[in-house]
Amino acid sequence: MKNILRGLNVYLIGMMGSGKSTIGKILAERLHYRFLDTDEMIEKISHKTINQIFAEEGEASFRKLESAILQEISAYIRTVIATGGGIILCQDNWSHLRDGMVIWLDAPINLLVERLADDNTRPLLHQEDLTIKLTKLRQQRESLYQQADIILPITDNDTPEDIVEKLLQEIPLHVKPEFNPELN
Repeated sequence: MKNILRGLNVYLIGMMGSGKSTIGKILAERLHYRFLDTDEMIEKISHKTINQIFAEEGEASFRKLESAILQEISAYIRTVIATGGGIILCQDNWSHLRDGMVIWLDAPINLLVERLADDNTRPLLHQEDLTIKLTKLRQQRESLYQQADIILPITDNDTPEDIVEKLLQEIPLHVKPEFNPELN
C-alpha cells in the first residue's frame, strides 16, 4: 500500500469528533507512515491549549497558527496528518492539502454529539446547544469537505479498525497513475 501512495501524504479532514486522530494513528501504522496531528502540534509549539489560544488570542490567531503548521508539514512525505475541523476554511490551506490525498471522515451529527457531549476542550462548542452548533458548523463547511479526494461516510457501528480497512480498500482507487512519458 505505501508503494501505491509513493510517499504521498494523507490528510484527514472532517468535523471535530469524527475520529481523525484515532483513525490517523491506525492508518499511519498500517501504511508504515508517521502520524501528525495539527492540533497537538499547535499546543506543543504555543505551549497553550487550544482553549487558551481561543480565549486569549481569538479564533483568527488560532487559524493563522494552524495554517503555518500545515504549510510546514506539507513538505513532509509518508505522513498521515489529522487536521483541525476548520482547516478547510482557509483557501490557502487547500494548496497544501492538494499536495496529498485528502480524506473526509464524514460522521453524522448524532454520532458527533454522542462523542462530544462531555468534551470541554473544544472552544467552538461552548456557547450553545451541541446539536445546533454542530449542525451549523457542518452546514458552513460541508461544501469544502466535499472537495476531498475520498469521502468516507462513518456510522455508529464502525470501529476505527473498520474505517481503516475501508480506507485501505478505497485509497488505491484514487491514486493518480505515475506519469510515464513513454505511455503518453
